[in-house]
Amino acid sequence: MRKLLLLAPLALAACASAGTRHVGTFQVPEGSKCERSDALDTFKGQRASTELAAQVMAAARAPKLRWVPFGALITMEYNESRVTVRLDQQNRVMSVICG
Repeated sequence: MRKLLLLAPLALAACASAGTRHVGTFQVPEGSKCERSDALDTFKGQRASTELAAQVMAAARAPKLRWVPFGALITMEYNESRVTVRLDQQNRVMSVICG
C-alpha cells in the first residue's frame, strides 16, 4: 500500500502532461465554444508553454486545449469547446484550429 501511495504523484504527473489542459473559469466564460479568428494565426512559431496555452485558449474563447506533438496521431472527433495546437519538431506552433 505504501508503494502505491508513492506512485500516485507519478500517475498524476502523467495525467497532467496529457493533451488536454483546462484554464481557470476567469479566463474563458463557462459554456464557451472555440471561436476561429485571425488572432490565432499570431501564435504560429511560438514555443509551446503553459502561458502560451492560456493565451491561445483566451484568444479562441475555448475551455479546452489539445497539444499535438509533431508526428502524433490524433482522433478526428470534433469538439466545439476545444482548440487544437499542432507543434513542429522544435515544439513550436505550426497551426491553431478549433476542434
